[in-house]
Amino acid sequence: MKMEFRRKLPTPQELKEQYPVSARIRALKEERDRVIENIMKGEDTRMLLVIGPCSADHEDPVLEYIGRLARLQEEVLDQIYIVPRIYTNKPRTVGTGYKGMLHQPDPEKKEDMLGGIIAIRNLHMRAAEECGFTCADEMLYPENHRYLSDLLSYVAVGARSVENQQHRLVSSGIGIPAGMKNPTAGDLGVMMNSIIAAQSPHTFLYRGWEVSTPGNPYAHVILRGYMDRYGRSHPNYHYEELRNVQRLYEERELANPAIIVDTNHCNSGKNYEEQIRISKDVLHSRRHSDDLRKLVKGLMIESYLEDGCQGIHEHTFGKSITDPCLGWEKTRKLVLDLAEDWKR
Repeated sequence: MKMEFRRKLPTPQELKEQYPVSARIRALKEERDRVIENIMKGEDTRMLLVIGPCSADHEDPVLEYIGRLARLQEEVLDQIYIVPRIYTNKPRTVGTGYKGMLHQPDPEKKEDMLGGIIAIRNLHMRAAEECGFTCADEMLYPENHRYLSDLLSYVAVGARSVENQQHRLVSSGIGIPAGMKNPTAGDLGVMMNSIIAAQSPHTFLYRGWEVSTPGNPYAHVILRGYMDRYGRSHPNYHYEELRNVQRLYEERELANPAIIVDTNHCNSGKNYEEQIRISKDVLHSRRHSDDLRKLVKGLMIESYLEDGCQGIHEHTFGKSITDPCLGWEKTRKLVLDLAEDWKR
C-alpha cells in the first residue's frame, strides 16, 4: 500500500471540545434549522436562497461578504431566507488545483489538513457569532461532516458525489436538509434514486462505528444543468424540466418534494452574469403553475464581493479563485428584485 500516514488528526469530538460552540450558536442553529425545515415542508412560503462564493478561499473577504448578506437579509426577510454558502471543500474534475480551505487554509501554501479542519471550523463559528448565520457547505467528504455538524444548517451533495453510496447513507442521518444535485451527465433518475436512499433509514459503517440513521425527510433536488458526451453544457431549469421533476416526485411519493435551482454551473455554462436572467426565469415559471409555486423552494447563486474570478496569486480582495461569481452590486440588486417577484 503506497500511502504515507503523515499524522493522526483529531476526531470531530476532540475538535469540538477544543473549539466549542457557544450557547448562542446552539440556539441560533436550532432556530434556523427549524425555519429551513418549515420552508421545505411548505409551512413557510419564503424563498430559500443559498448564496455565496464558489469556494471560501480567505477568511476576511468571506466574512466581509457574509456581513453584507446579514444587512441585506434584514431588507428582504419577509420574502427570502438566506443561507450563506461557505464551501470549504472544492471538487476538482481532474483532481488537481485548489481543493478548498480544508486542504489549504492558505491557498498559496502547501496542503495542511490539520490547519484546514481548524480553519473551516473557525470560519463557520465566526459567521454564526458575528453575522448571525449558520451556513451551507458541500459534503464532499462524508467522513468529515461531523467536524461541522453543530454549525451547518444545509448541505449539498455535488454532481460528482450523488451516485456514491456513502454520500447517500450519511445524508440519511445528518438531521438537516441535503440537496442532491443531478449528476454531471444529467440523469434525473440517478438524482431521484439518491433522494430515495437519503430519505430511507440505514445501518452502515461510519468513522469506525456501526451506525443507524432514521432517514432524512428533507433530502431534495438541486438542478444544476449537465454536460453531454461532447462536453457541451445544457440547462435544466426551464419550465418543462421543472414539471418533469414534479412528475418524478409524484411517481415516487417522496416526503417534502422540493427543488432548488442552481443558477450557475451547467445551467449558466459558467457565464456568471446569466445567473440574473436564470433566477428571474425560474420565478416566472413558478407564476405559471400552482404546482411549481409549491415545489420550487428557492435558488442557489454563486456570488462574492467582486465580479468574475482571478488567479490564486492575483490578490483582489473578495474575487473568486475558482468559478466566476456575481459581484456585490449585481448581487444586491438581484436579491432585491427577487424579493419583489417571489410572492407575485
